[in-house]
Amino acid sequence: MSSLPLENTIPVSEPVRSVSDVARLINTRTKNDNYARMIVFLALGGVFLDAYDLTTLSYGIDDVVREFQLSPLLTGLVTSSIMVGTIVGNLVGGWLTDKYGRYSVFMADMLFFVVSAIAAGLAPNVWVLIGARFLMGVGVGIDLPVAMSYLAEFSKFAGKGNKASRLAAWCPMWYAASTLCFLLIFALYFLLPKEHLAWLWRASLLFGAVPALLIIAVRSKFMNESPLWAANQGDLKSAVRILRDSYGIHAHEAEHEAPPAAAAPKVIFRVLFEKPWRERTIVAGVMNICISFEYTAIAFFLPSILAQFLGAGVFETISASLGLNALFAFTGGLLGMRLAWKYPSRHVAIAGFALQFFALIALALIGHPQAIAGIVFAVLMLGLWLFAEGFGPGAQLMVYPALSYPTSIRATGVGFSRALSGIGSALALFILPILQAALGTNMFWVVSLAAIIPIFFLLAVRHEPTLHDIDDLSPQESP
Repeated sequence: MSSLPLENTIPVSEPVRSVSDVARLINTRTKNDNYARMIVFLALGGVFLDAYDLTTLSYGIDDVVREFQLSPLLTGLVTSSIMVGTIVGNLVGGWLTDKYGRYSVFMADMLFFVVSAIAAGLAPNVWVLIGARFLMGVGVGIDLPVAMSYLAEFSKFAGKGNKASRLAAWCPMWYAASTLCFLLIFALYFLLPKEHLAWLWRASLLFGAVPALLIIAVRSKFMNESPLWAANQGDLKSAVRILRDSYGIHAHEAEHEAPPAAAAPKVIFRVLFEKPWRERTIVAGVMNICISFEYTAIAFFLPSILAQFLGAGVFETISASLGLNALFAFTGGLLGMRLAWKYPSRHVAIAGFALQFFALIALALIGHPQAIAGIVFAVLMLGLWLFAEGFGPGAQLMVYPALSYPTSIRATGVGFSRALSGIGSALALFILPILQAALGTNMFWVVSLAAIIPIFFLLAVRHEPTLHDIDDLSPQESP
């Protein structure tokens, strides 16, 4: 019996000299990467928790106000405290992730979710609730930069399951969490006695600790450091090991045949405003502020909009919120993953913003609908806004910054953009109740500005983050 030639049985070992070599090996791999996919799945699990925790009080805030007899000022503090926490978490988490690595930060931040969820759910007074929600926001803020770094750095640049598609997956995951939150509230609505329905907000907050504990239990087995980050630190030995463990890629640390590459940019925020990153930082920042402002106005206040503007009761409000999230937002997010794979990021984002602007203007014009046809049309416009958010701005919100910066400052760039997003959300949570009380449905005119402003910036700055892999400095092939 003849044996196979030796060269066909021993895998070829690829030399690794730099971050660019690591990026090239990931982009050109052909084998299945189940291990890397598990890392991506766990990173998305963090996103799930982020969305769940940010959604939990969107329905229960009215019960919180009644239980603690809150003034409008304290109500604003309760709703905005989590967003203030995300601002701190984004800035600190992004910097820590680039400075000390993805793995160590990701392994630590789930503790924020467990502690804060339990403290918030059992809060004896409003000040404990505000503090717990702030701590929860810190956890959310730390998680997003590291999760986006994992999604970008454990994916190929092109083809099925590419970087843009996996980054865009954060959006349907976000809406899946929002939908689950409303499903949980829906179930508790029937399970709890009527005299204890005010406990809904506490139960939903406490449940947030469960998935966090599950992720803590399983991620230590699967999580690994990013090979791109290791190579960026000059630790090519670790990069080679991770390529083998996560992808089955056989590589070796190459002998230095040329002078060492230039030092990577320092992990400081000032770098984001130097050439060539400045324009990208501005566009990503504008997108984050505007998207978060209008998302908060519609998605967070969706139950209130349905209850107050459309005259819906408790059962109808929960049902409509659940249906809109599942039918429009989630499906839009799934479409966004496919569009991110096939079309330029700028084009998809502009199309989504334009549809949102149309929906918001329509809602402003229709005002308080009285007839059934008007109510149906208003609900459809809310659905259109959520669908456009899912496939356009929502999906591209992470694609744009994560693929516009190299590994050395990726998490810092994402964290800075998300900190600006937290400012937009905190501002919306604080002033929108005031605007809603003063303007009613005319509030949508104000919110519509947040949908059209980013279009002008995207048209003016023509950087396309999905054009080529920013970590791969080898010559790019023409499509």
